[in-house]
Order: sequence, then C-alpha cells, then structure tokens
Amino acid sequence: MEQKWPQEIWLVRHGQSAGNVARDLAEAAAGHRIDIADRDVDVPLSELGEQQSEALGAWFAALPPHQRPNVVLHSPYVRAAETANILMQRLERDELLCVLADERLREKEFGVLDRLTTHGIAHHFPDLYEQRHHVGKFYFRPPGGESWCDVILRLRSVMDTLERDFCGERVLIVAHQVTVNCFRYLFEHLDEAKILEFDRAGDVPNCSVTSYEFDPNHGKRGDLALRLVNFVAPLEATGTPVTVAKDLPTSPKA
Repeated sequence: MEQKWPQEIWLVRHGQSAGNVARDLAEAAAGHRIDIADRDVDVPLSELGEQQSEALGAWFAALPPHQRPNVVLHSPYVRAAETANILMQRLERDELLCVLADERLREKEFGVLDRLTTHGIAHHFPDLYEQRHHVGKFYFRPPGGESWCDVILRLRSVMDTLERDFCGERVLIVAHQVTVNCFRYLFEHLDEAKILEFDRAGDVPNCSVTSYEFDPNHGKRGDLALRLVNFVAPLEATGTPVTVAKDLPTSPKA
C-alpha cells in the first residue's frame, strides 16, 4: 500500500505571548477587556515564550538528524512565526526542505468578541454569551468570527497539501491552541464530544508538542498514529537536561 502521509507530523502551539499574559491578568481581575493594543496577528512572544521556544528547539536538536523535522509550516501570526524562527535556529534552517508561512494555520478569528474576556462577553454581548453556551463552542460563530468548524474546514485543505507536497517527509507545524485541537479532531477522527472533552481538560500548553507518525499497520490502509500529546520540553534555564521523549501517555492534560 502506497503511503500518502508525511512520515511524522509535530503540532506545536506557539510559546507564551504577550497576549496570553494580558488575558490571564484580565481574567484574574474579572476585567472586561484584554489590555493589549496590537492586532491579534501582531502580538509577539513574551520573554518566557522565547525561553520556551529555545527549550523546545534544544529538544528537537537532541533528536538524531534523520528524525528531525525537514519541513516547517507556521501561522503568519507574529507569535507563531517567532516560535518557528527560534526552533529553526536549532534545526539548521539551511538544511530544511521547505519553510512556509501559511495563513490557513492562523488563530481562530473571534470577530466582535476579540479582546473581550468571558466577563466582558457576558456584559457587552449577553445574547451572544447565552447563544454560545446553548450552541457550544464547536458550532458557535460570533459575528465576524469563526466557529471551530470553520477552522476545521480550512485545515482540511492543509491536509490535502500535506498529502500532495510532503508525503514521506517530517513536518513541523507551529500554530495556535484551537488549530492544534482542530488538527487532532481531523487526524484522530474524533467527534465534537471527544475534542471538547480534551479542551475542557485544560489548555494546550504553550510550546507543547503533539505528534503523529505514519504507521502502515494503523487502520486498514495505514494512517497517522498518535505518539505524543502536549509534551513540554523543560526550560534550559532550570539546568534540567533536555531528553528525547517518545510514546508518552496520551492524556489530554498538560
């Protein structure tokens, strides 16, 4: 049976961003708005996000050369592009087969709810707040924004690209939390209930790795088999040695 998938795919959420920090502060203070002036696309990494990216780059560099990524696809959002660039510094960028910023990997668009906290949505858009709870985040589409289904629809075309252009290659994808979850929905053939169960268990950690490896014995015709879920490389500043992890438990928790 001819292989149609990349040999390995790593899904990475970008490192902690300035927006993540501002959101956490706003939510903790029960504020209505996330205090950040940048467009979502322009939000950079925080200092911790840079350290997380360096640690993950060291983890990838510790892999044997024939097991490291040779293709890098990333969201064009600054925080994802910065994460990818830091990783590529450890991967010897000149040796990569392809590096591509792909707008289909962007964050879910929030429309009129952009930069609002949960408290802010309830205060400023009570009808939408009620509708979101009734419909559920998988299908709810805020005005001017996207549902998870909308994200999944654009990622289906990314899957076509992976099959057509990168069959047999080792592909690193750097994107966002919802993007990672929606890829899991597609790669693992999940349903709404299962992927939302994973989402409720906790956020996808910043700079975490979820990975898949092509297994010719998986399924009837060979398929991507889950290997890592939300693996986080230890920060180098702690002095903890970077180790290569494979086949970790597949708990959705961080």
